Amino acid sequence: MTMTLYTSDHEWLAIDGDVATVGITDYAQQQLGDVVFVELPKIGRTLKKAEAAAVVESVKAASDVYAPVSGEVLEVNEALAGEPALINSDAQGQAWFFKIKIADKSELGGLMDEAAYKAHTA
Repeated sequence: MTMTLYTSDHEWLAIDGDVATVGITDYAQQQLGDVVFVELPKIGRTLKKAEAAAVVESVKAASDVYAPVSGEVLEVNEALAGEPALINSDAQGQAWFFKIKIADKSELGGLMDEAAYKAHTA
């Protein structure tokens, strides 16, 4: 069963066992505007929680995407390099950024569920 959690920096993570798929929320892409470039982390890179993992650039600004948990990058979404606008059309679906093997599940404790995230962005 997959569980989705959110960070206060507008990342979402879909957790399946000890792997989390990470992306930015629909709210974040709306704030950014038209996305024109994405820089993804390298596969095999070890990230610490809250470390800048990726970069997303729009016509308005560049923004870091932070690792919501510590762990090793297992996979990246190569489709975003060729079609960064996917983030605008499907931020919380096909436009995931990377998959990370969760090193410490206790780090999930500080994240929000969907109801708490919606209250955070209201």
